[in-house]
Amino acid sequence: MPVKASDDNPEKARRFREAALPYLDDAYTLARYLLRNAADAEDAVQECYLRAFKHFDSYRGPAMKPWLFAILRNVCRAEYARRATTPTSAIEDVPESAEQAPLWHETQETPEAHLLRRWDSDTIRRLVAALAEPFRETFVLREIQNLSYREIADVAEVPVGTVMSRLARARAMLRSAWMAEQEQVK
Repeated sequence: MPVKASDDNPEKARRFREAALPYLDDAYTLARYLLRNAADAEDAVQECYLRAFKHFDSYRGPAMKPWLFAILRNVCRAEYARRATTPTSAIEDVPESAEQAPLWHETQETPEAHLLRRWDSDTIRRLVAALAEPFRETFVLREIQNLSYREIADVAEVPVGTVMSRLARARAMLRSAWMAEQEQVK
């Protein structure tokens, strides 16, 4: 999507970079969880930032991150519609990237602790990826991206009560799946 000459404003570009670029990694993380494919996530984030730049003059919100996430969500929804019949790849098929932030941080004390942490991290990623889309999206926006319930409601275009319900159900599903995983290990 080429940028029109009317969008060729260096001051607008500078303001946009300052406001939006700090959230580039967060946008990619969300897209990766929503689309479950690294290349599709990169494309979605690029499209999101192009759309955001195009409409940056109309941006009046207090927080840039939820605005970008709302645009990204719409881009990802369009991608879901486009490939509705195409199967998605499993999270195990995706190589772990050094740039990805871990879901939590613990100090590495022993090789055994490292192995357990690695297994836990992989298990959590797989369990989150297995959640149904509305629950996965809500969980990622809250627990990984640290958005407030109101911001998630704005991004997902649902009432705050729905966000709270989805988050509670996602946590319960993850807890049950985690417990089942632990039973299989024993």
